Amino acid sequence: MNKQILIAGFGGQGILFSGKFLAYEGLIDGKEVSWLPSYGPEMRGGTANCSIIISDSKVGSPIVDKPDILIAMNGPSLDKYENATVKGGQIFVDSSLIERKVTRDDVDVHYIPATKIASDENLPGLANMIMIGMMIKKSGIIPFENVEKAMSKVVSAKKQNLFDLNMKAVEIGYNYEG
Repeated sequence: MNKQILIAGFGGQGILFSGKFLAYEGLIDGKEVSWLPSYGPEMRGGTANCSIIISDSKVGSPIVDKPDILIAMNGPSLDKYENATVKGGQIFVDSSLIERKVTRDDVDVHYIPATKIASDENLPGLANMIMIGMMIKKSGIIPFENVEKAMSKVVSAKKQNLFDLNMKAVEIGYNYEG
């Protein structure tokens, strides 16, 4: 297995946190991983994306230019990366923030109103983890049993109050039947 994942959106949407979480998930599962964050100079409100590779073998380059899995958290990200996704790949779309549909018919597309769900469930700022929950379920690349261990690695000790909220967000995405 060698899965190349690209998470893209605006700064402040938790893009880099999501990527780090997936990298820890892969490590816990005994995989080789790379995590490469990238963001515009303006940080919050600017562009942000994160390349994650989870593989059974050594990762040669951390660059993801043809993702197997794309998580698009805003319209500009879908516009930019939709056609870069490999044929047969998966695209996950936050349909709360992206009104258009994916135009390709050679990829598996999943729509989830993650930002709206996060707001409705009083989980502000956790649409990213709702998206990750759905991606974990639909892609099957990472066992759900690793979620709690990985979360404990990425949620710092001084922010333990956010652990349960992040876990709830992942579970909501994992169980979403839209």
